[in-house]
Amino acid sequence: VLLQASGGGSVQAGGSLRLSCAASGRTFSRYAVGWFRQAPGKEREFVSGIRWSGGSTYYADSVKGRFTISGGNAKNTAYLQMNSLKPEDTAVYYCAVGGNIITSAIFFPRSYHYWGQGTQVTVSS
Repeated sequence: VLLQASGGGSVQAGGSLRLSCAASGRTFSRYAVGWFRQAPGKEREFVSGIRWSGGSTYYADSVKGRFTISGGNAKNTAYLQMNSLKPEDTAVYYCAVGGNIITSAIFFPRSYHYWGQGTQVTVSS
Protein backbone atom coordinates (compact mmCIF):
# COMPACT_ATOMS: atom_id res chain seq x y z
CA VAL A 1 0.00 0.00 0.00
CA LEU A 2 1.31 3.42 -0.94
CA LEU A 3 -0.17 6.40 0.87
CA GLN A 4 -0.02 9.96 -0.37
CA ALA A 5 -0.89 12.67 2.13
CA SER A 6 -1.60 16.17 0.91
CA GLY A 7 -3.41 19.37 1.78
CA GLY A 8 -1.13 20.84 4.38
CA GLY A 9 -0.19 24.49 4.42
CA SER A 10 0.05 27.65 6.47
CA VAL A 11 -3.01 29.30 7.93
CA GLN A 12 -3.84 31.78 10.65
CA ALA A 13 -5.47 30.70 13.87
CA GLY A 14 -9.15 30.04 13.33
CA GLY A 15 -8.61 28.93 9.76
CA SER A 16 -9.30 25.61 8.10
CA LEU A 17 -7.47 23.01 6.08
CA ARG A 18 -8.48 19.69 4.60
CA LEU A 19 -5.94 16.92 4.46
CA SER A 20 -6.26 14.02 2.04
CA CYS A 21 -4.78 10.55 2.22
CA ALA A 22 -4.94 8.63 -1.03
CA ALA A 23 -4.06 4.97 -1.17
CA SER A 24 -2.86 2.91 -4.07
CA GLY A 25 -2.01 -0.73 -4.28
CA ARG A 26 -4.80 -1.98 -2.08
CA THR A 27 -8.22 -0.81 -1.07
CA PHE A 28 -9.05 0.43 2.39
CA SER A 29 -12.05 -1.85 2.71
CA ARG A 30 -10.78 -3.97 5.61
CA TYR A 31 -8.52 -1.42 7.18
CA ALA A 32 -8.50 1.40 9.66
CA VAL A 33 -7.06 4.73 8.60
CA GLY A 34 -5.44 6.96 11.16
CA TRP A 35 -4.11 10.48 11.20
CA PHE A 36 -1.19 11.25 13.46
CA ARG A 37 0.89 14.35 13.96
CA GLN A 38 4.35 15.12 15.21
CA ALA A 39 5.58 18.49 16.33
CA PRO A 40 9.29 19.26 16.68
CA GLY A 41 10.72 17.66 19.80
CA LYS A 42 7.53 15.75 20.54
CA GLU A 43 6.37 12.22 20.06
CA ARG A 44 4.00 11.26 17.29
CA GLU A 45 0.45 11.49 18.58
CA PHE A 46 -2.92 10.20 17.48
CA VAL A 47 -5.29 12.74 15.96
CA SER A 48 -8.15 10.78 14.43
CA GLY A 49 -9.06 7.41 12.98
CA ILE A 50 -11.78 5.75 10.97
CA ARG A 51 -12.74 2.17 10.27
CA TRP A 52 -13.27 1.98 6.54
CA SER A 53 -15.94 -0.67 6.86
CA GLY A 54 -18.66 0.60 9.15
CA GLY A 55 -17.32 4.12 9.45
CA SER A 56 -16.64 4.26 13.19
CA THR A 57 -14.60 7.34 13.97
CA TYR A 58 -12.22 8.24 16.77
CA TYR A 59 -10.71 11.53 17.87
CA ALA A 60 -8.12 12.80 20.28
CA ASP A 61 -9.67 15.01 22.94
CA SER A 62 -7.61 17.94 21.70
CA VAL A 63 -9.35 17.97 18.32
CA LYS A 64 -12.88 16.84 19.13
CA GLY A 65 -15.43 19.25 17.77
CA ARG A 66 -12.89 20.87 15.44
CA PHE A 67 -11.65 18.05 13.21
CA THR A 68 -13.72 15.62 11.17
CA ILE A 69 -12.42 12.46 9.55
CA SER A 70 -14.24 10.92 6.62
CA GLY A 71 -13.81 8.18 4.11
CA GLY A 72 -15.52 5.01 2.95
CA ASN A 73 -15.55 6.28 -0.60
CA ALA A 74 -14.79 4.64 -3.91
CA LYS A 75 -11.81 6.95 -4.38
CA ASN A 76 -9.96 5.08 -1.63
CA THR A 77 -9.17 8.42 -0.06
CA ALA A 78 -9.54 9.53 3.54
CA TYR A 79 -9.95 13.14 4.56
CA LEU A 80 -9.31 15.15 7.66
CA GLN A 81 -11.23 18.40 7.77
CA MET A 82 -9.58 20.71 10.28
CA ASN A 83 -11.49 23.75 11.44
CA SER A 84 -10.81 26.36 14.10
CA LEU A 85 -7.12 25.63 13.87
CA LYS A 86 -4.88 26.66 16.73
CA PRO A 87 -1.13 27.30 16.86
CA GLU A 88 -0.75 24.11 18.90
CA ASP A 89 -2.04 22.15 15.91
CA THR A 90 1.19 22.97 14.09
CA ALA A 91 2.92 19.71 13.19
CA VAL A 92 3.69 17.30 10.41
CA TYR A 93 0.57 15.25 9.82
CA TYR A 94 0.83 11.63 8.74
CA CYS A 95 -1.80 9.23 7.54
CA ALA A 96 -1.46 5.55 8.24
CA VAL A 97 -3.30 2.35 7.43
CA GLY A 98 -3.53 -0.84 9.40
CA GLY A 99 -5.52 -4.04 9.28
CA ASN A 100 -7.22 -5.93 12.09
CA ILE A 101 -6.74 -3.18 14.66
CA ILE A 102 -8.81 -3.61 17.79
CA THR A 103 -10.46 -0.47 19.12
CA SER A 104 -8.15 -0.06 22.09
CA ALA A 105 -5.13 -0.12 19.76
CA ILE A 106 -6.34 2.32 17.16
CA PHE A 107 -4.72 5.21 19.00
CA PHE A 108 -1.17 3.86 18.81
CA PRO A 109 1.26 4.33 15.90
CA ARG A 110 2.62 0.80 16.33
CA SER A 111 -0.77 -0.61 15.30
CA TYR A 112 -0.44 0.71 11.75
CA HIS A 113 1.47 -1.00 8.98
CA TYR A 114 1.70 1.59 6.22
CA TRP A 115 2.53 5.28 6.48
CA GLY A 116 2.36 8.26 4.18
CA GLN A 117 5.16 10.77 3.85
CA GLY A 118 3.64 13.52 5.99
CA THR A 119 2.33 16.97 5.21
CA GLN A 120 3.22 20.12 7.14
CA VAL A 121 0.51 22.13 8.86
CA THR A 122 1.53 25.49 10.28
CA VAL A 123 -0.91 27.65 12.23
CA SER A 124 0.15 31.16 13.12
CA SER A 125 -1.35 33.25 15.88
